[in-house]
Amino acid sequence: MQRDQQISQSAYPLLDKVADPQVLRSLDRRDLPQLATELRAFLLESVSRTGGHLSSNLGTVELTVALHYVFNTPWDRIVWDVGHQTYAHKVLTGRREDMARLRMFGGISGFPRRCESEYDTFGTAHSSTSISAALGMAVAARTRGEDRKSIAVIGDGAMSAGQAFEALNNAGVLDTNLLVILNDNDMSISPPVGALNKYLARLLSGRAFNTARRGAREVLKVAPPLLELAKRAEEHVKGMVSPGTLFEELGFHYFGPIDGHDLDALVPTLRNLAELRGPQFLHVITRKGQGYKLAEADPVLYHGVSKFDRQAGIQTGKAGGKLTYTQIFGDWLCDMAASDKRLVGITPAMREGSGMVRFASEFADRYFDVGIAEQHAVTFAGGLACEGMKPVVAIYSTFLQRAYDQLIHDIALQNLPVVFALDRAGLVGADGATHHGAYDLSYLACIPNMVVMTPADEGECRRMLNTAFSLDGPTAVRYPRGGGLGIAPGTDPGTLQVGKGEVRRNGNKVALLAFGGMLGPALAAGEMLDATVANMRFLKPLDRDLVREMAQGHDLLVTLEENAIIGGAGAEVERALGDMGLRVPVLRLGLPDQFIDHGDQAQLLASIGLDRDGIVASVRAKLLDKVE
Repeated sequence: MQRDQQISQSAYPLLDKVADPQVLRSLDRRDLPQLATELRAFLLESVSRTGGHLSSNLGTVELTVALHYVFNTPWDRIVWDVGHQTYAHKVLTGRREDMARLRMFGGISGFPRRCESEYDTFGTAHSSTSISAALGMAVAARTRGEDRKSIAVIGDGAMSAGQAFEALNNAGVLDTNLLVILNDNDMSISPPVGALNKYLARLLSGRAFNTARRGAREVLKVAPPLLELAKRAEEHVKGMVSPGTLFEELGFHYFGPIDGHDLDALVPTLRNLAELRGPQFLHVITRKGQGYKLAEADPVLYHGVSKFDRQAGIQTGKAGGKLTYTQIFGDWLCDMAASDKRLVGITPAMREGSGMVRFASEFADRYFDVGIAEQHAVTFAGGLACEGMKPVVAIYSTFLQRAYDQLIHDIALQNLPVVFALDRAGLVGADGATHHGAYDLSYLACIPNMVVMTPADEGECRRMLNTAFSLDGPTAVRYPRGGGLGIAPGTDPGTLQVGKGEVRRNGNKVALLAFGGMLGPALAAGEMLDATVANMRFLKPLDRDLVREMAQGHDLLVTLEENAIIGGAGAEVERALGDMGLRVPVLRLGLPDQFIDHGDQAQLLASIGLDRDGIVASVRAKLLDKVE
């Protein structure tokens, strides 16, 4: 990389010295605020050059510094929920230089990965898994007789998911050295989080207080009424200064809330908690975008960013460019809601990402953000459908995986009219394997009653959404991230005949059967191969008449899908051919049986042979092999 592209190190004299947490722990505690300041400045400079998650990472700088300063990582395990707030963690654990290629092909991930560093104790990217994983680590340590702490850092949004509370419920009855840190970043620091609250957090987490508490309970065991009275008195006293009753009832000792940007509060409190045994719960208040005024003012805009000028900030409202599939969906949702009062829109905490901002404003009474609770979102939609409503669940393909049982049992089994708008189908780019929509065609095709559509362009996407909404059963429209072929839809393009595809190019010998976004590269490859190109449109029901026509008129069928090749569209085509008793060679091209890393979408597709040149090469190799 050229010198002018490298991130300057001269502006970070203290950070320059911290190559790993061992060096960090050798610093004087009075140096930590300066280290945090330099680390935050570095993150802002770095992310502005590469893109990535910004607001969440700026908000966890002091917490990250304090955790690595107090705990003996990696011996003590830290599990970061979601993991999109771990950039400071990556910098402090020896990956500072690697940040220049963050989320790029061949570079480091934007999330924790066990194969990347011993400090990344658990791979995370989907939410609400940290407490379960950290509890497993804590039980393993207890079983082996190892004196180590397991720490789960979970955001307030991730606490809305059922798995987090399932883990809390289990952890509260197990005698393990588990510390759960709630990173509460959805509120400003309220007046109680000041000198008094800081003092109380230190006091309640201190050895003297907890020794006294345990001793008092032992003494009062001989007089159960007095013990119960003492417990109630303690709960009432703590209830006046903290909102921790729920966590106490689950079996945790609750401390906080404390200012998550105040190292003079964080470090002593964490040191006290490091000495305590059993499950502990620390509530810290942080601010998304902390230290960068533009991100503080609009943390949503600065949540996931592309490259930008950190002085001018992100420039919004620029005209031009193709409509994205997400925008197509958002416009359709508003138009359909205006014409049909039965429509309700549901999202599991992805309003912006799923294109529902305008709908939430214009149809607030029919907009439901259920939090990070995909299982609930699907069954909630089922309940609405039972009462004559027409629910539309806007959800990323990778997140619908979390509600698979509900999709089968609560929706499809009852044949309920729920529309699933599956965004980010196929390869999503920089977020990598955890976010690729690689499996939806495979896991949807096997479910009875489902109708599964794969739009090839923006106009077709709108027609498919119309079609899905018109049907009286469960449907899914899966579309990729970003834009398509640039074919803008009209305001009312009508519907499609269910289960019918179309021939887009007539050729000889070879027929390319394209599903969804693969039509573009298929048409380009078709020109070079003089091949027939079919836009299949529907995976389920599959257009068997079109498959038969292609099989009877060509020497080779090639299926193209941006989905796992195992159990996907190609497998359905081969099954149909077998059912019809047709024997014709089939070349299935799709996502290979491996997890695909992060990088630019076009670069990733080329790397697995799903661009024009890759398709042409695969077909020619198959034809050559057939001749031999």
